[in-house]
Amino acid sequence: MSTSKGVFISFEGIDGCGKSTQINMLYSYLKDKKKEFLILREPGGTYISEEIRKILLHNHDHEISDRTEALLMTGSRAQLTDEKILPFLNQGKIVIADRFLDSTLAYQGGGRKLDLSWLIDLNNFATDNTFPDVTFFIDIEPEIGAERSGESKDRIESAGLEFQSRVRKCYIKLSRLFNQRYITLDGNQDKKLIHKKIVSHLLEKDLL
Repeated sequence: MSTSKGVFISFEGIDGCGKSTQINMLYSYLKDKKKEFLILREPGGTYISEEIRKILLHNHDHEISDRTEALLMTGSRAQLTDEKILPFLNQGKIVIADRFLDSTLAYQGGGRKLDLSWLIDLNNFATDNTFPDVTFFIDIEPEIGAERSGESKDRIESAGLEFQSRVRKCYIKLSRLFNQRYITLDGNQDKKLIHKKIVSHLLEKDLL
């Protein structure tokens, strides 16, 4: 749980799972309810973090090592946490993150096969032990995610189905490891039904 007085919501899942769609639907819901909220994406969300995003996601000639990738991801997250997330939460507002610390565990841990416990410690340092109050994990098969993603893929999306399969397996592992905050949703269901489940859970837990 977040130690701040605001509400911190994160969305996770493999590429093409439907996170962005659900975040957009939650955006409309919160706007209608006149709630104060901030939506952020990872990597990115600040000037420095967006510059790191360009290095991480754009296809280029220079190979990025797996450890460098993990350090850049968490460096971007540290800047985002200090500059945007903590100040907003400390004002008692809602922060919605399109990916947060779990993405590093799933992609660099599961996908790149880096040590998970080392990545957890690295994340805790980068975020100053800031955790989402709830994490919505939208689960789909990698083949479906690939179909939804289309042909325009960034450097990480281009890693292939085997990579995405390892990422998904790690997310499932994380959903058990952090079951106090993880809510797993079937990404094959109708998007309106998924949205309804998200809002119902947030209301039930008094997070909205």
